Amino acid sequence: MTLPSAPKSILIVDDTPINIGVISGALKDSFATKVATSGEKALAIASGKEKPDLILLDILMPEMDGYEVCRRLKANPDTRDIPVIFLTSQTEAEDETNGFAVGAVDYIHKPFSAAVVKARVRTHLMLREAHAQIARQLVEINTELEMARQIQLSILPSSTPKITGMDIVARYIPMTSVAGDFYDFIVVDERHVGILIADVSGHGLPAALIASMLQVALTAQARHVSEPAKVLAGLNQALCGKFQHNFVTAAYVYVDLEKNIMNYGGAGHPPLLLWRKSTGSASELLENGLVMGQFEEATYDSLQISIEPGDRFFLYTDGILETANPAQEEFGTDRFMKFMETNNKLPAGPFADALLLELARWLEQPPGEGHKDDISLLAVDFTTRG
Repeated sequence: MTLPSAPKSILIVDDTPINIGVISGALKDSFATKVATSGEKALAIASGKEKPDLILLDILMPEMDGYEVCRRLKANPDTRDIPVIFLTSQTEAEDETNGFAVGAVDYIHKPFSAAVVKARVRTHLMLREAHAQIARQLVEINTELEMARQIQLSILPSSTPKITGMDIVARYIPMTSVAGDFYDFIVVDERHVGILIADVSGHGLPAALIASMLQVALTAQARHVSEPAKVLAGLNQALCGKFQHNFVTAAYVYVDLEKNIMNYGGAGHPPLLLWRKSTGSASELLENGLVMGQFEEATYDSLQISIEPGDRFFLYTDGILETANPAQEEFGTDRFMKFMETNNKLPAGPFADALLLELARWLEQPPGEGHKDDISLLAVDFTTRG
C-alpha cells in the first residue's frame, strides 16, 4: 500500500495581512502554507527542521527587504535550493533584473490573481522536483561509473611482469571514468612473454565493456603465444559478431630472450617504435592487418626483429599521437621518436613519466587533463642478454 504524499509546503513572506489572506486562500486547497511577516522570521522558518518547498517573498518590507532575504537564503547551503518567487507591485525591467540577480526564479505582480499564483507555484514545484530527480539520477550514474571504473582497473594487470633481461613499464590515463584501452601479458616463463595492447573505438561504457572482453579472449590464445598472427586472428574471431558500431585496433609482441628476438604484428594499430642503442636512433615498424571485430575473414602477419641489450620499444594507443596543442597540431610520430632519441638515457619508468609531462606541455594542460582520447603506453627496455 502506497501512502499519500504530504502536500508541498509554501512559505508566504509579506507584512500586509490582506496579501497574506489572498495568497493563502488561493493555495490552501492544494498546499500547506506557513506565514512570516518579516525577513528575519522568514529566514528562521526556512532554516528550520521542516523547510518549505517554495517561498513567496514580498520585496518591500521594513527592516529587511525581499532582495536581502533572498541573498541570505541563497548564501546558505541549507536553503539555497528552495525556489523563491517575488511578490511585487514594481513592474520595471530593472526591478525584475535585480530580483533574478539575487536568485529569484519568478515574479508575481500585485494585484494577485489566485489562478496565476497557483499556476506559478505549481510550475516551479514541478521544476524543482524535476531538478531533484535529475540530481538523484546523476548520483546513481556516477556511482555506477565508479563501480565500472573499479571493475575495469581490476581487469588491467595490477603490475607488469618481472623478467630478467627486461624492464616493462605501463602507463594508463583514461579520458573518462572508464576507457576503451586495454593491455595485458601472457608470461610463458622467465625468458618468454607475450605483450598485447588494444584500443576500442569510441569512449565510455560501450568501449570499456568491449575492452573487458579482450582479457578472456587473450587468455584463450595462450597456445599461440609465440605467433602474433594467430593471436590476432584468434582475438578477431572472438570479437566478431559481438558488436556492430565499434572496432578494435591492437598490437602484439612476443619476446624470446633465449634467441634475442621478438615477433610483432598489428591490427590497424599505430606502429611499434623501436630505439636501437647501436645506432642511437628511433624507427617505426608497421605490420598491420585489418581492425578487429568487423571482418571474420581477416588475416594477419608478423615481423621478426632482433634485439640487443640497451634497445627499447614502445607500444601505445593513438591518444598519444593525436594529442593536439591549442593550434590543433598533433603530437605525432615524429615528435615521439625525437623525444625517444633525446631522452634515451632515461630508464623506462622515468622516460614514460617524462613523455606524459611532454604531452601535458604540448597540450598546455595539467598532467592527465584535457585529453580527447584515452592514453596507454607500454615501454620495454632490454637490459641484459637472456
